[in-house]
Amino acid sequence: MNQLGKPFLQIISLLLGLLVLATALVGMIGGVVLISSSGIQLPSLKDSNSETETTIEGTEVKPKYLEDPAGMWMAPDWSKVELEPNAEEIKYGRDLIANTAEYLGPNGKVRKMSNGLNCQNCHLQAGTVPLGNNYSAVASTYPKVRSRSGKSEDIPKRINDCFERSLNGGILESDSREMVAMVAYMNWVGKDVPKGEKPKGVGLYEVPLLDRAADPEKGKSIYINQCQSCHGQEGQGLAKQDGSGYIYPPLWGSNSYNQGAGLFRLSRFAGYVRANMPLGATFENPLISDEEAWDVAAYVNSMERPSKDLSQDWPDISKKPMDHPFGPYSDSFPEVQHKFGPFKPITEAKSKSE
Repeated sequence: MNQLGKPFLQIISLLLGLLVLATALVGMIGGVVLISSSGIQLPSLKDSNSETETTIEGTEVKPKYLEDPAGMWMAPDWSKVELEPNAEEIKYGRDLIANTAEYLGPNGKVRKMSNGLNCQNCHLQAGTVPLGNNYSAVASTYPKVRSRSGKSEDIPKRINDCFERSLNGGILESDSREMVAMVAYMNWVGKDVPKGEKPKGVGLYEVPLLDRAADPEKGKSIYINQCQSCHGQEGQGLAKQDGSGYIYPPLWGSNSYNQGAGLFRLSRFAGYVRANMPLGATFENPLISDEEAWDVAAYVNSMERPSKDLSQDWPDISKKPMDHPFGPYSDSFPEVQHKFGPFKPITEAKSKSE
């Protein structure tokens, strides 16, 4: 009898517990209905990855994206490249952009002439990402006179600039198979952009200027929290096991871009990371703030890297950008301010002089 009574009591206890729980749920639902019917607004749950930020009722809802996606440039449909008469050239050019080190790196199977980075380490997804340093306006704007050289430059000259600066290497002959292929690919990427025009989303995001100098020490903390997992504690990236380049590129040191590269300018680096970094970020869903972008740029660009002779750059020094980090300058601001800021006084003084 005792053996039968114990399970019976357990069942009775379970049923009583379920009855209490059901009563509580009914009470909660009734309370919600009563509150709703009285006109009181309940707080809503919002997905943390929603396109808009949570705001107080009555204030403007601000989109998370850096630029309105409407009208943003998009690369041509790669699946239709076979329709082009020079399709094989275009495909080889894309492969060279995406896997530069395999062909032209320290162990390149075509030529050994660069530091192991790929062009698409700076020009994301082979130069097709909006605000990812894309190639959308290359065909439409070259040849053109560039202030850095003071001369008219064509596409091969611009590509060789990247080889000498960002890839810290040598140059390709304009009529080489590789150069012809890369030019063909860039022309294809920008084939729908009218001559002389720059589409929305070209180049890099222009990060608003700070009221202070960018801070390398703050940037170090951001680097540790946001960048170190891919690029490593010492900034040397993650090399491929076969020696054909990097899975994640080095951001400083002997195998990174040199002091003549575009990303050595703080505004360029900040714009690049603001819209594209850390891994997974896009201009539609940025993952770091303006201040964080400036500070991490200051940290990375304060580290050692290869040097380059820049004596022939900017023959007209008045055309140097605000953040070109080497003098002389046509203004009275010191070199350290031209490197780290604050940049607002520099730009304001320049606009007044003009």
